Amino acid sequence: MNPHPPPAQAPDAAPARPRDPADLFWSFTWLALQGFGGVVAVVQRELVEKKRWLSAEEFVESWAVAQIMPGPNVVNLALMVGDRYFGLRGAFAAMAGMLLFPLLLVLALAVLYAHFAAHPAVAGALRGMGAVSAGLIAGTGLKLARSLRAHPLGPRWCGVFVAATFVAMVWLHWPLVWLLPTLGGLACVLTWRKLPAPQEEADAKVLP
Repeated sequence: MNPHPPPAQAPDAAPARPRDPADLFWSFTWLALQGFGGVVAVVQRELVEKKRWLSAEEFVESWAVAQIMPGPNVVNLALMVGDRYFGLRGAFAAMAGMLLFPLLLVLALAVLYAHFAAHPAVAGALRGMGAVSAGLIAGTGLKLARSLRAHPLGPRWCGVFVAATFVAMVWLHWPLVWLLPTLGGLACVLTWRKLPAPQEEADAKVLP
């Protein structure tokens, strides 16, 4: 028996990478087919926890950029992840995986829904799915919040921005077009001011 077994892989170990564009296509296809009611929860679990293509911090940063860009957030993220590893080929492969089979499935479900939408059991099932979707999104938000401990603003200021965003969305009903430039822009400016200068960062690496 080996007296010195290899250490277990740390949760924040360097992420792996997809083998090829086909791996991207089928991975995002499987991811999209799981995403009934809450794709973001599935994306975080698959890309960060299972495949380790992104660290938790990289996922939060990429998801923030995907929300700012026009278009569906998850499709934007798929394009960014595909481009990260295989350039334009990877971006198209990831986007095709995210859209092709789900599109066919949604078209089939739309035909079925048109026939059974008025049925009380179908309406009740959809309301139940909405509750599960809310739980998935809330749970994913709590998991991603752990990555804010290493944020340059610190947990306190991050908590302030989370609370302000929640109030602006739920009680003040701010539209996203105003929420992102105001609170998002302020958070970006404050974070940029907290980042160390390049010379300071280089000096910190030299010190033992």
